[in-house]
Amino acid sequence: MHNGINTVRPVETLAIAASGEEIRRASAWLTTALRQRDVPNPQVERLELALHEVLANVLAHGGNPMRAEPIRICLEVRAKATTGEARVKVRDAGMPFDPTGAPAHTPARTLAEAPLGGLGLPLIRRCSDWMSYRREGGRNHFVFGARWPKL
Repeated sequence: MHNGINTVRPVETLAIAASGEEIRRASAWLTTALRQRDVPNPQVERLELALHEVLANVLAHGGNPMRAEPIRICLEVRAKATTGEARVKVRDAGMPFDPTGAPAHTPARTLAEAPLGGLGLPLIRRCSDWMSYRREGGRNHFVFGARWPKL
């Protein structure tokens, strides 16, 4: 705490294996951790949905290297004088992929033109107030988060 204005809760971490069952466990973990830190429900729901999509994309596109080590998820919640902020970091050993640099999804005009898939990144973008990415030490480090006004 700095002069009673800003507070940072301890970082929570979770390591999961690369499986659908583990995605459900990670989503439940995140929801519980956010609620314990008094994050408002709309932001809890947005971040849980974004995490689910991020992990689904890692499993679908990370390739064999992704399975070499656990996927690590970190949560940090900060409270400032007028806003709150939650940051979720996902670190994996999968194939390099920068979701922040991927082109925006163009909606199909007809059902016949609609491709299968391709909706995960737009969903993550809609659910997050910001995103960042870096590749370091052979791992993807993807961070996304949400802010809310304090009442």
